[in-house]
Amino acid sequence: MSILITFFTAPDDTSAAAVLPTGPGRAFESVSFGGFDPEEAAVEWEHLLTGADPDDLLDADEPRTVTDHGDDDSGCLVFALSPRLSTALATAEPATLRSAATAWTHLRAEDGEHIDADIASAIMDDLAALATTAAGENHGVYCWVA
Repeated sequence: MSILITFFTAPDDTSAAAVLPTGPGRAFESVSFGGFDPEEAAVEWEHLLTGADPDDLLDADEPRTVTDHGDDDSGCLVFALSPRLSTALATAEPATLRSAATAWTHLRAEDGEHIDADIASAIMDDLAALATTAAGENHGVYCWVA
């Protein structure tokens, strides 16, 4: 499981990939979390917010890896949230976000992972705000994992 998870906005993949060694820092607007698998979460969030089939998302290589450290064991990578998920987050009503957060905690519990409902809701709210900012700047939403 990741030690540090930072979702951030960036104008393009090249800019996003440049943060791989150290994270986005103050270069881009960001929100940081820990304690869950962000790639798995992105698939689950997209399923919960858009109805997309998780198997179809995985078959389409979502979320899309932008860059990683390859074969070394650093574990650092940068991936992009799909435009569909970013849009769903940016346009979701607060009640929809709360419902998705609750459903996400249940999905994680089925796999033996406990995520507090209030924390899940805060994660969804913070991501929605970040996605809204990204949409207003014509940026994408990315995730740096270390």
